[in-house]
Amino acid sequence: MAECEEEVEVLVQRVVKDITSAFKKNPSIDEIGVIPCPEARYNRSPIVLVENKLGVESWCVKFLLPYVHNKLLLYRQRKHWLDREALVDITCTVLLLNPDFTTAWNVRKELLQSGVLNPEKDLYLGQLALTKFPKSPETWIHRRWVLQHVLGQLTAVGSSRKHQQTGEAEQVDADRRQELSDHLARTLHQEMKVCSDAACRYPSNYNAWSHRIWVLQHMARGNAKVFHDELSSMRLWVSMHVSDHSGFHYRQFLLKELIHELSQSAASCTSSPQHRTSSAPSSPPLHSQANGELSGGEGEGEGEEDLTGGEEGEERQLSFITVLQLFHQEMELISDLIRSFPGHETLWSHRRHVFFLWQQWTRDQKLSNGGELAQLSDGEAGLQKGGCQSCGGLGGEGVNGQSHSDAMEVERVCLPDPRDSKRLKRGVHLPSLPSEYTFVSAVLDSCCPPDQRRFAMSYKKWLDTVIVQKP
Repeated sequence: MAECEEEVEVLVQRVVKDITSAFKKNPSIDEIGVIPCPEARYNRSPIVLVENKLGVESWCVKFLLPYVHNKLLLYRQRKHWLDREALVDITCTVLLLNPDFTTAWNVRKELLQSGVLNPEKDLYLGQLALTKFPKSPETWIHRRWVLQHVLGQLTAVGSSRKHQQTGEAEQVDADRRQELSDHLARTLHQEMKVCSDAACRYPSNYNAWSHRIWVLQHMARGNAKVFHDELSSMRLWVSMHVSDHSGFHYRQFLLKELIHELSQSAASCTSSPQHRTSSAPSSPPLHSQANGELSGGEGEGEGEEDLTGGEEGEERQLSFITVLQLFHQEMELISDLIRSFPGHETLWSHRRHVFFLWQQWTRDQKLSNGGELAQLSDGEAGLQKGGCQSCGGLGGEGVNGQSHSDAMEVERVCLPDPRDSKRLKRGVHLPSLPSEYTFVSAVLDSCCPPDQRRFAMSYKKWLDTVIVQKP
């Protein structure tokens, strides 16, 4: 094929037109790809559409990309004019094949701000580009910009509605707020799916996991239910990707945010009853006791009066127990993964992070509550003697299925005995320094690979130098 400029221009116009026609013919295209084809064998379009998959024959890419790049650069330099419709089609074509072309994304930003482009259409284009280039940093950056634009629009609409009159206008305002809330929920769900698909296509996809964190920080801040659902859904994913550092880092972020939200909810129970009422529904449900028995746990004696003062005490104890259950479930998960998949450093690094977070939380609880939690330090002696066996039952059904014993004791933390022992059908062992040493010893005593032994010794050394010697 001759490579003269006229023929290349005709080819590019044909390809751009065929791609545009493919999207009009099938708006549900969910994946793109390049079909290996060194040269044009037949006099037909290089664009192939099969069901919901769009393919581009590779022979035309070497003509298409340089030509479109040059056209867009000339347009940005005001040396070449392109109408808006042509800009939309050309940028779509080039970004599907080279999503790291920043100039094309910037052109689409201008089109979006001028109202030519729909934000959902731009998010859809980025989603398709990520099926071929799941780690493209420019695509993730532009996606965050579009989401900020959408959030700004929702905020502007919500604030403008506040100045309407009463009566029918209030009903319209309520319907509009519900519509915006549903739209935000759908966008959040879609972003989680896009990030999950990209993480599966490219191992340790830092850009995808960072975007997922950003989305939760900006679109679900303060919604503990969303964070809890994400933590639950990620359990299976990390079990199937035990060497993905970025995935476990995301799980650490979720755990830290959940603990922060629950701790704030517990602290607000005594300071602001109104805030307590609004924040209570966002607390993640306890899977072990869906009927709410955990929230009604009552103790005996003076310790019960300290931790439960009517409804405020129940809310606070529920948040407290939920945090303990989160730590238990996470440590049990990582213990099972370490035993099932020996020799993965990612698992040991995650265990180190979770145990350090546990140490920080217990210390903060003791400092922030002062005399109210003074009696909880009595559990330390039991821990030093019995290790993990000194941990008693926790309200709710544990994952390990062990029965309830006496008052639960963990390192510097002890829960009061519930009056109704039937509510604690199964015990929950929480992290403690003796239990960690016991776990490491069990790993070293087993027939484990050299890497597993090396990681276990490194973890034990970390316990000795960081945890034991910590003031």
